Amino acid sequence: MTSAPTAEATILPTAAPAADAPPCTEFISRVPYDFARRHLLLGLRSGPETAPRLLTAEGTDPFAVHNTRTLLGWGDASIESVGAEALATRIDRAYEDSAHAAPCDADDAGSSPEDLDRLLAEADRDLLTTEGKAPVVRLVDGLLFEALRRRASDLHIQPLADRTVVRVRVDGSLHDLRELPPGLTAAVTSRIKVMGHMDIAERRIPQDGRATVTIGDASAAGRAVDLRLSTLPTSYGERVVIRLLDTSDGVALTDLDALGMPPDVASAYRRITSRPNGVVLLTGPTGSGKTTTLYATLRWIAARGDGELNVMTVEDPIEYELSTAGVAISQAQVNTRKGVTFASGLRHILRQDPDVVMVGEIRDAETARIAIQASLTGHLVFSTLHTNDAASAVTRLVDLGVEPYLVAASLSAVVAQRLVRRVHAECSGRGCEACMGTGFRGRLPLFELLEIDEGLREGIASGETCASLREGARAHGMRTLYEDGLDRVSSGLTTREEVARVTVDLGGAETGDG
Repeated sequence: MTSAPTAEATILPTAAPAADAPPCTEFISRVPYDFARRHLLLGLRSGPETAPRLLTAEGTDPFAVHNTRTLLGWGDASIESVGAEALATRIDRAYEDSAHAAPCDADDAGSSPEDLDRLLAEADRDLLTTEGKAPVVRLVDGLLFEALRRRASDLHIQPLADRTVVRVRVDGSLHDLRELPPGLTAAVTSRIKVMGHMDIAERRIPQDGRATVTIGDASAAGRAVDLRLSTLPTSYGERVVIRLLDTSDGVALTDLDALGMPPDVASAYRRITSRPNGVVLLTGPTGSGKTTTLYATLRWIAARGDGELNVMTVEDPIEYELSTAGVAISQAQVNTRKGVTFASGLRHILRQDPDVVMVGEIRDAETARIAIQASLTGHLVFSTLHTNDAASAVTRLVDLGVEPYLVAASLSAVVAQRLVRRVHAECSGRGCEACMGTGFRGRLPLFELLEIDEGLREGIASGETCASLREGARAHGMRTLYEDGLDRVSSGLTTREEVARVTVDLGGAETGDG
């Protein structure tokens, strides 16, 4: 029987104190996080001329030390024993810092399906591959790069009984990207958790995280992409969804004109949002572009105010950083664990002397009442609701318990919004490789602007029905989402089927929100 290797705790006389030496990048890149955390091991190296050192704890397995030294070729490494709790914390911090700063390089990640196939094969045949090891790191980077190359808004990793499906959401529709061998699923999930500063050992509860990667290579300036990470335990393993927030692609958040509003709607919207007070609501389902419209509006208001306006938001979550040179906007995030809700966050913001306030969503009566009271005391308030059309937002506020006369007095406008897929002009909608055979590439918004005039205020205060308010607005020139969609169809920008998929024909039945 082979005896266990010994690991005597020694310190080289010339070594710097362990607390002052940085973690070794070679150790972090080659030793899996779960292995280092389980066995309480961390490599240190102050410089290329300095002998490496391994931090261990009292319970560290000598076999793990021996295998690590063999893997790294660190036969001359000294072994230093430190406290287990302090070492565990340091390991977590070292891997988290490495994941947060790690670039997603085009050269290393794989910029084609063939490169991804190579990375898959490399990771799958490495028998020592576990969570966080280099082949899996490159595989995850490759999946992210491929998703961004296809202009995806989300990357899904979905474990099934016999395989794991990787899908991307492009222009609002899910498409299969590839399949992963079942043996790689846990490793890929763990790598993503490390990137998002989540608990890698917790697999029984959902978790959320954030990360930033850089897309680019040494010959070109990279661009930062924010990632919103979510894990959910399922019967076949943890499902992962990554929201890709790339401000360098799509609508410029600084340009209200780039939103694509029809000229008459854009003119009225600018006039309404130039008022010093009132409530402006945006409605629509998740993924309909409400946040983009709100962000562009706030940037436009702040820039137009030339620093004279205090613009503040409370969001869940903060999707993009709005402040840039010449534009100062304070953004706060909901944190229910610490008691920061939309209602409490809005209440605290109103003590910060704001001029313009954006609350991410009105979900309850308390938030609705505070928002309306804020507008009545001289603030311009923006928020969102989930309703089918603009007129329904009025009845939703009343259903939440807000008195009709308060809604009538405070509400300035409601904008309903949807996104439809744009016909791919290069292939005339026939389908090609660039549009993944769908005939569509990119999306364009549809808008419905309900401006609250005196006639509508009287109707709201007297309790008129949603249908009555809608017909009154149409009589004064409001164009519905469906009608705006038909205008886009007549211009050849989209199809009637696309419009019917996401809007309601007021002359017929609802066709769904898509």
